[in-house]
This record gives sequence, C-alpha cells and structure tokens, in this order.
Amino acid sequence: MVAFNKYHTFIEAQFEGAHNLGSDTLKVALTNTAPTVATDAGLSDISEISAANGYTAGGTQAATSSSAQTSGNYKLVLADVVFTASGGSIGPFRYAVLYNDTASGDEVIGYWDYGSSVSLADGESLTWDADPTNGVLQAA
Repeated sequence: MVAFNKYHTFIEAQFEGAHNLGSDTLKVALTNTAPTVATDAGLSDISEISAANGYTAGGTQAATSSSAQTSGNYKLVLADVVFTASGGSIGPFRYAVLYNDTASGDEVIGYWDYGSSVSLADGESLTWDADPTNGVLQAA
C-alpha cells in the first residue's frame, strides 16, 4: 500500500480529545483533489467523489481490528476496505482519506496517494489495504 500521510490538524485534534481511535467509527472516503495537509480539518474540506455506482457519500467504514499500546508504542490496525463499482464506474479518484465519522466535524486523520487517478469500471474492485502488521498508524 502507498504511504500514510497525516493531516496536521489530526495531531491537535488527537491531543485535544477529538478522537478515540479504539472505538470511534473511522471511514475511508475517496477524492480526486489533492489534500491540503496543513489546513484540511474535516470531511467537508475534502472534495469527495460523487456518490454513485457502489460508492456511498461519506465513504466506507474501516472496522477497527486492534487499537493498543505495547511498551509505550500505540498501533491502530484497521480492516481492509473494498470499493466495488456496480451499475457503472467509480471515479476518478487519486486519494483515499481516513476520517473520524464519530468526532464532531468528521475530523480527517490522514490520506494515501495512489500516484495517479484511478477509475473502477463496472464490476471492478479496489482494496484499500490497511497493513495488518504495521497498522494504519503508530505513535510512540
């Protein structure tokens, strides 16, 4: 999977109590517009792709597999998310954005850049691979 890029606002929101990454509902939304890491704060700051053909507005939930610390190192592991085009195409999109749907303002956490725009034709799928070994994010 491509590298995780955190939003600057995530750090402040985390330390000010906006997130409980172990129990909040986290979702992955798709966009074809480059994120603004320094200022994007919530889902409303993202130009999400249109909801249609298997893509739902607000994206898809990424279930928490584990959220724990060991020896002072925290690791968040999420289940993979599969986007499948049905009845037409999804996209184009280039970025997968992880955000907290439970938090007030749907605060953004981070994003992954696929390097170029992707479109899924009817019947095609894309798996957002949430690394089960290293997790989506770690903090020490």
